[in-house]
Amino acid sequence: MKIRIKGNSIRYRLSKTDVERFIKTGYLEEIVDFGNQKLIYALKIHQELTVTASFEQNKIIVHLSQLMATEWETTDKIGFSGVDNKLSLLIEKDFQCLDNTIEDQADNYPNPALVC
Repeated sequence: MKIRIKGNSIRYRLSKTDVERFIKTGYLEEIVDFGNQKLIYALKIHQELTVTASFEQNKIIVHLSQLMATEWETTDKIGFSGVDNKLSLLIEKDFQCLDNTIEDQADNYPNPALVC
């Protein structure tokens, strides 16, 4: 799972394996280890029908409803967005890049722009 933070927005991008693990367990997290502190960012199933987020003890948790997770698993839906207070949230499948990149993209979703 990748995170992008810009201004007052947070975007998570998940590979195929990330989505499968999230659907199976209802929780996914990554840790950025700064040595003396860690930043944890996570995606968690909750019962509300909206996308929300919380931040406590150096942990960002974006909450996605079970209904949304099921839709994600069973359809071609790319992702979900929401606004929590003034924070813009986006959770989406990670697609293969169209340009050359050195990053391993074998576990990313095929880019829809390449489909004929």
